Amino acid sequence: MKDHRTFSRTALGLAAIVCVYSWSTTAGAGEEKQDRAPGKATTIERRHPAPDPKPPQGPSLYERLGGVNTIAVLVDDVVERSYVSEVFNANPRIAEAHKRFPKPVYKFNATALVCMVTGGPQEYTGRSLKEAHQHLRATEREWQELVKMIRGSMNYLKVPEKEQDEVIAIVESTKGDVIPSAKAEK
Repeated sequence: MKDHRTFSRTALGLAAIVCVYSWSTTAGAGEEKQDRAPGKATTIERRHPAPDPKPPQGPSLYERLGGVNTIAVLVDDVVERSYVSEVFNANPRIAEAHKRFPKPVYKFNATALVCMVTGGPQEYTGRSLKEAHQHLRATEREWQELVKMIRGSMNYLKVPEKEQDEVIAIVESTKGDVIPSAKAEK
């Protein structure tokens, strides 16, 4: 009986591996077929790119932050803070956007964006920051509130100061796309 259970578990494990392998190679082939232009050769490199010739200089910011799980928690905390912020809700355009735009979608997009810009494998596919924020007519005061929220969330999650400063530098680099008057200040 014990041998039968061991055999069953082993067979189930092997079947799972074969299914996953089969699915991944089929999915990859479908992607190649979809991307293929007429008369264009398909190569294995599309699915398996050549390794980078120079190794990275230590872990990425994404890795130092703790990857997607920690970043998702960080984004969740910032978004929750933003929806109850008196400063944000004083701007009727932001308050209306918070009512209209589903929080889970906002959190998903923001998490993908933060992961991508910190060196993670995720890809942000949402609207540009300028396009997503220009109608809000956000002010310098609201920008400073956002930076304060992000810093507060990172402190709450005990993100080291070096990584906090790197995150804030990335956030600051987007100011001209989020705050209309910021471009004139640069």
